[in-house]
Amino acid sequence: MEVIGRRWTTVEGNSQRLDGGAMFGNAPRAVWERWVDVDERNTIPLATRSVLIQEESGRVVLLEAGVGAFFPPEQRERFGVGEDRHVLLLGLAARGVGPDDVDVVVLSHLHFDHAGGVLRAWEPDREPELVFPNAAYVVGRAAWERAVSPTPRDRASFIPELPGLLEATGRVELVDGPRSSTLGDGYRFRASDGHTPGLLLTEFDTADGPVVYASDLVPGVPWVHVPITMGYDRFPELVVEEKSAFLADVVARGVRVVFTHDPMVSASAVRQDDRGRYVAVS
Repeated sequence: MEVIGRRWTTVEGNSQRLDGGAMFGNAPRAVWERWVDVDERNTIPLATRSVLIQEESGRVVLLEAGVGAFFPPEQRERFGVGEDRHVLLLGLAARGVGPDDVDVVVLSHLHFDHAGGVLRAWEPDREPELVFPNAAYVVGRAAWERAVSPTPRDRASFIPELPGLLEATGRVELVDGPRSSTLGDGYRFRASDGHTPGLLLTEFDTADGPVVYASDLVPGVPWVHVPITMGYDRFPELVVEEKSAFLADVVARGVRVVFTHDPMVSASAVRQDDRGRYVAVS
């Protein structure tokens, strides 16, 4: 769609299936199974979705990179990744964008399901490599520090080699505030710590109003309901507080929300119903 000085669209990455109970925290299955399809293994389908922004200047910006296909077969099965090919690259190619064309990649945090797509697809006896050779990378400083020194609880969520590969490019910006010198005007960040330290929600301006990539603060339509959190969240009560403030703001300002993991809905507006609950609307 046409926007102020840029065009943007969502691009699907590799799909996943993860345990429904883990994705819905302390909500009972009797509640969440009304919102999603669940199989005999208790897993639910999830997207890993990016936003492609093509600026009038010719610069290409990618928000997130999805899980990608960097896992070897046994880990791909363990983490429920559905395809062995790099789906994000195929989606970009369909839009006329090759890996060499991507100028900036913004990573909300460095969990593998958001950052794995910056790596090439797995091949036997080949070391991990970055797939976007010319890109600069924008990451929150606190998110970077957590990836470098994870806790025992979240160590499995990170790719050990990734910080070193990114740092070796010499093109990493660690963000401390709401703005990025790499991105410049028209982009701003909201920080969130409930899911993981330093998670960045990227907001950008369009001709139809602002759009925000909600990342894992609001990963899909069911999580627009404020009490619903994930078992993967570091501090669920903080997620509730942050999400309440975030949703109040997007409703007040008419911000459109992009969902990273919803398998059906890529983006929507949000409003409050007559009971004061937040709901996603097309």
